[in-house]
Amino acid sequence: MTASPGLDAPRLASPDLLRAVFRQHAAGVAVITAADGERPVGFTATSLNSVAADPPLVSFGVGTASSSWPVIATAEYVGVHILAEHQRDLAATFARSGADRFGPSTFWRSGPEGVPLLDDVLAWLVCRVVARVPAGDHRIVIAEVAAGDPVGGGRPLLYHQGRFTALRD
Repeated sequence: MTASPGLDAPRLASPDLLRAVFRQHAAGVAVITAADGERPVGFTATSLNSVAADPPLVSFGVGTASSSWPVIATAEYVGVHILAEHQRDLAATFARSGADRFGPSTFWRSGPEGVPLLDDVLAWLVCRVVARVPAGDHRIVIAEVAAGDPVGGGRPLLYHQGRFTALRD
């Protein structure tokens, strides 16, 4: 048996290999938010998934070293925001360590269950956390949809090759 053209010898599993492979995978961009009564927190996530329709469940991953994790670890509810292609700066702000994520340039309001809701997104959900599953240096959060709004204008923001990008026609 001969190898297909362009196939190199496989590399051993490592964090670098996983990152290199997933740079090839285009993913939608979401921002996850929560509040602990004192301060809102949030982070950019490309790991958002629909898990089940009945009951409506979503999942996302969050690093346990993230500044948002202490609040997400105990939050009863979280916000899930699907970003539009014009929101690259917002995605970058919520992805940057040490950024003032809820500063003057971020437009948001308190939504159902006190969850911080970002303005002008393609769609949003407020979800009740039902499980936090250990997964290496992350936790997979599974949450049941409690409320939301799918009506936003525009096209989705994507993450590919280590940068935020848009769909092309």
